[in-house]
Amino acid sequence: MLSNFDAPVLSPGFAAVPPGHIAAIVTSLEMVKPPALRDAKPFPDDTVLHRLVRPDGETYRRLYRAVGADWLWFSRLTLGDEALRAILDDPRVEILALRRDGADLGLLELDFRQPDTCELAFLGLVPKALGQGLGRTLINAAIERAWSRPIRRLWVHTCTFDHPGALGFYRRSGFTPCAVEVEIAPDPRLTGILPRTCAPHVPLLA
Repeated sequence: MLSNFDAPVLSPGFAAVPPGHIAAIVTSLEMVKPPALRDAKPFPDDTVLHRLVRPDGETYRRLYRAVGADWLWFSRLTLGDEALRAILDDPRVEILALRRDGADLGLLELDFRQPDTCELAFLGLVPKALGQGLGRTLINAAIERAWSRPIRRLWVHTCTFDHPGALGFYRRSGFTPCAVEVEIAPDPRLTGILPRTCAPHVPLLA
């Protein structure tokens, strides 16, 4: 996704999306001070948040796909091995897996590479973990970990391909919308990055 400073300004009206591409409305949200955490609950006794220190690319991509395939997460999958390795090896990037009995249930990624800033780069659960209240506990953990550092801003983005409740979830968590962009990209289901069966809520126009 382009940053809100680099994205071109679109003219009012409709714009055609090239064949084989997808288009999403991306909303960025931010908080500039720690909020009061909502419905703060610990993770269940059998569930832990485990930090992955310099995970190998395949392990990371497997977790990323398990969490994000249904929502057309593709940005990390299109990176080459070296570019991904640079992120995974950077000590300013925290990658955590939510686990139960050794099985991965979720992904949390915090990016502190920009001064005074943390990006909540990725947060999500595998399909079987949805609806158990784990998302609220996971976002609370993300906010606490981010603000334990000397930052001035925590931000996140979500888009119209994500879970329909994602935008409201982030707003209830203390984030305020600050920018809106349109992202156009090759459909990852047509390039072979993701199976064609992923994200049936997003029309596939070959």
